[in-house]
Amino acid sequence: MTPTSRTTGQLLPKEAEAAFDIIGRELGDTVVGVYLFGSALRGGLRPNSDVDVLAIVSQPPAEQVRRRLVEALMTVSGSPADDGSPRPLEVTLLCRQGLVPWHYPPRSELVYGEWLREAFEQGRIPPAATDPDLAVVLATARQSSLALQGPELAELIAPIPEMDLRRAIVDSLPGLIAGLQGDERNVLLTLARMWMTLETGEIAPKDVAAAWALERLPPEHRAAMALARHAYLDGGGDDWTQRMPQVEALAAFLRHAIEQCGDAPGR
Repeated sequence: MTPTSRTTGQLLPKEAEAAFDIIGRELGDTVVGVYLFGSALRGGLRPNSDVDVLAIVSQPPAEQVRRRLVEALMTVSGSPADDGSPRPLEVTLLCRQGLVPWHYPPRSELVYGEWLREAFEQGRIPPAATDPDLAVVLATARQSSLALQGPELAELIAPIPEMDLRRAIVDSLPGLIAGLQGDERNVLLTLARMWMTLETGEIAPKDVAAAWALERLPPEHRAAMALARHAYLDGGGDDWTQRMPQVEALAAFLRHAIEQCGDAPGR
């Protein structure tokens, strides 16, 4: 059964179809569900958008299966640059027994992303691990996802408790900020989305969150956020080399706002 035959005719990104085939081939009957989510559904893929796929299995995969998955995904996932190559894939593999009953932080069996390609090419595959950010990933996918196989995601996973979602955002901050240099646009937009989620309870696309933040930022921080939003929507053209003082100041402002919201009771 192909993923397109289970949907209402929605055209799937070719990278999602390729990932679906690989997941089915390598994980077989252990697959409980496969879901497309993220930009492909929520407002459409932008020039540099990843294709986000979530797979849930009934039992943790063996190490050789994890390795085969990575090797196969590397052949179909492309560069984050808008250069005509396939889009980059971000594939998250979770085990249902680690999600039901829910506990924080959740654990991933495997995360595939292009930021890990260098390690993958050297044969280094991170082990299964807990990750606070997975709470945000799951909340995002529950809010809007397309089942390529299996039941609707909301039937498999209970709503993420608001307390854990807020906690996950704050817990994810240090790692996100640490990766600012070299990933300025994505980090700034992700910080804007975190801020908006904590203030409003809504998980919005990055450009929507950036527009929301622009209305609330002090004037000195708006240019950097506007540039990040413009580059996200249109692709290319965001050289941050000469703007790092402004980028770091904006990131510091957003971090403080997020930490203040995270310390407040749920809104």
